Amino acid sequence: MLEVKEKPKMVERAFLVGAVFPRESMEEGEQLLDELEELVETLGIQVEHKELVKAREHNPKFLLGTGKTEELIGLAKAKKCDVIIFDNELSPSQQRNWESMEEKVAVIDRQEIILDIFNVRAQTREARLQVELARAEYNLPRLQRAWTHLDRQRGGGATQRDAGETQLELDQRMVREQIARLKRELGVVVKQREVQRKQRRKKPVPSGAFVGYTNAGKSSLLNKMSGADVLAEDKLFATLDPTSRRTKLQNGQHLVLTDTVGFVRRLPHRLVEAFKATLEESIISDFLVHVVDLSNPDYEHHIETTEKVLEELGATDKQIILAFNKIDQVDDPALINHIQLRHPDACLISAHTGEGLESLQDVMVDRIAASFEELRLLIPHERYDLVSQLYREGAIITETIEDDGYHLSAKIPDRIIAPYRAFCPDIEEKEPEPWER
Repeated sequence: MLEVKEKPKMVERAFLVGAVFPRESMEEGEQLLDELEELVETLGIQVEHKELVKAREHNPKFLLGTGKTEELIGLAKAKKCDVIIFDNELSPSQQRNWESMEEKVAVIDRQEIILDIFNVRAQTREARLQVELARAEYNLPRLQRAWTHLDRQRGGGATQRDAGETQLELDQRMVREQIARLKRELGVVVKQREVQRKQRRKKPVPSGAFVGYTNAGKSSLLNKMSGADVLAEDKLFATLDPTSRRTKLQNGQHLVLTDTVGFVRRLPHRLVEAFKATLEESIISDFLVHVVDLSNPDYEHHIETTEKVLEELGATDKQIILAFNKIDQVDDPALINHIQLRHPDACLISAHTGEGLESLQDVMVDRIAASFEELRLLIPHERYDLVSQLYREGAIITETIEDDGYHLSAKIPDRIIAPYRAFCPDIEEKEPEPWER
């Protein structure tokens, strides 16, 4: 007789646990646990209880001591929670050990929650492949989990659970083959994106990228500056796919602005790796705008997290404009004064009201101008294509048309300057140094 399986149902009630170890701050632990609550609620899961635990040492079996483990499981059962979610990273064996204590309660960590959110939010083929790859790499060492009642509508995960005993253990060879296939497919997509980048370089409009902590207001800022309609929700990781829009600054300068995925503390390293191709949009831009939510009391940690991820991406040598957003939600004049003293070059803006955006555009203009070189040129009539390009991509200061061609004084972007150097009549040939003869 066939066993009738119960229909999978959504996880509904979550019990959050944050462990604080020696040399770690209880205050930061509370902030991280609050952030985990926001992440969990983003998935539509009700947070029933939060527990911050001060631990003396890492227990290799449960992360916490056996007594505390039993106490937390009992508390989760008493509050009728169906999942315990750790803010700390759990090893595969620790996850199995927790679940062996109580089969009716699933135990996961922050990494799996973030993977769930990315899984739901991914829109483009590249983002979906990246999420699937990160999920497969996360699952590979967890194939021997003692309990097997988790499932997911899109690929298996933590937001659904099956009261039956559906077999979910995957063959390691099949998972490795899946990882290899995903890497191949992602490689093709990345090459296609590189072709698009090369096409943009052929028409080198200056570019900038918005980076920053998740929910800092990057998408709202892109919408405000470009008139775009990028999804801008008050949710963590509302944007996963990079979105580029062309806009015109107040001095007439054209600029391509890109919105990128937001960062978060304890972001799984495999997601940083998996999303390298997406985050590289910030690397190839001419400058970055680091957007910070000043209304968030933990904004300083958000700045540190973003700077750390940019360092991992090798983007710290870029020109960076620091923009403190949501000043319309800040009622403390002392905080504004503090920011102005500590970050005198930063822009104070509101993507909602538009306050400060003119100043931000002025700084963008300055950053773009810094990458231009001013030259005097004599371009023959038959090379009007170069003159036309200057009108599109540079800035012509003076222009006189003579019989021998176009006499120009112009500011030219560094990346397109090479062909113009041949038309600089007033540049004397440099006398070679003795060792160059």
